[in-house]
Amino acid sequence: MTLRCTRIPWGTAGSAEEPSPEAARWYWGSMTVNEAKEKLKEAPEGTFLIRDSSHSDYLLTISVKTSAGPTNLRIEYQDGKFRLDSIICVKSKLKQFDSVVHLIDYYVQMCKDKRTGPEAPRNGTVHLYLTKPLYTSAPSLQHLCRLTINKCTGAIWGLPLPTRLKDYLEEYKFQV
Repeated sequence: MTLRCTRIPWGTAGSAEEPSPEAARWYWGSMTVNEAKEKLKEAPEGTFLIRDSSHSDYLLTISVKTSAGPTNLRIEYQDGKFRLDSIICVKSKLKQFDSVVHLIDYYVQMCKDKRTGPEAPRNGTVHLYLTKPLYTSAPSLQHLCRLTINKCTGAIWGLPLPTRLKDYLEEYKFQV
């Protein structure tokens, strides 16, 4: 059974129920499918946003610009875990995550690790290709620096930085 609730565990430095300021910048809240398509219309392929799902059985939806234009993927929340919605025969094989940010970060990194651009679909399917979020407002320079450091190293405590700065970097370990 899929549970619908209004509190989303974002899994970041903020409260477990509220998006951190960093994650909140790519969470658009209540938005229709057409509004999401309009936002992504001119964006490069792989640009995405997170919005409230219009379907009552789901909390959130990823709207992403694909080679076929903007499309939407529901995010399922079940038994305290998040995963992308899919057909029944594939669903059990999909990775599950403790938070929305973990889910998004995983798929962005997976796309980067493949080191390939989006492929033209051969059988009518569209590949999930997430590259960068569409922000509701510009992130701070401080946060952009943190993202860059996170992308360059996983060994923050080995860097010659003050403890206070290392603590700040640890608050948001994601690359997106």
